[in-house]
Amino acid sequence: MGLLAVEVKSALPVVEKKENFDLTRFISAQDKVYNRVLAELKNGRKRSHWMWYIFPQLDGLAQSTTSKYYAIKSPEEALAYLNHPVLGRRLRECANTIFAIEGKTVSEIFGYPDDLKLKSSMTLFSEVAAEPIFIRVLDQYFQGDRDDRTLQLLKKPKNTSK
Repeated sequence: MGLLAVEVKSALPVVEKKENFDLTRFISAQDKVYNRVLAELKNGRKRSHWMWYIFPQLDGLAQSTTSKYYAIKSPEEALAYLNHPVLGRRLRECANTIFAIEGKTVSEIFGYPDDLKLKSSMTLFSEVAAEPIFIRVLDQYFQGDRDDRTLQLLKKPKNTSK
């Protein structure tokens, strides 16, 4: 697998630097299912298995081999993911698609435990970049609550105020 060099700019207090992250693992997995993912989200119900690489979580939350493989290892890698021209666009598109769903709870859309994975993923990306769409998803489906464990791993205090 090739490593991609990505310029990282953080909302967190980290030094800007170039780092190598294996983002190709996400591209390879997403390319096979992305159209199906969008169709499922537009229909308001996740039916197949793709959560790990569409809405990745911070490393340390899950224990399965697949979860660990697709885990985001650092805030810098999360920013590299967001800044990637394909991965960032897809994450925002999926988040916007979820936000547009009306009349369903997050549990009805994702089921358990994927509803919790969405919360941790949106917490991660809202914390490292503070982009409005990730915050809106958290507000709409989780009443603005963030995932405690993700915040702990990021070493940030929990703050649900806007």
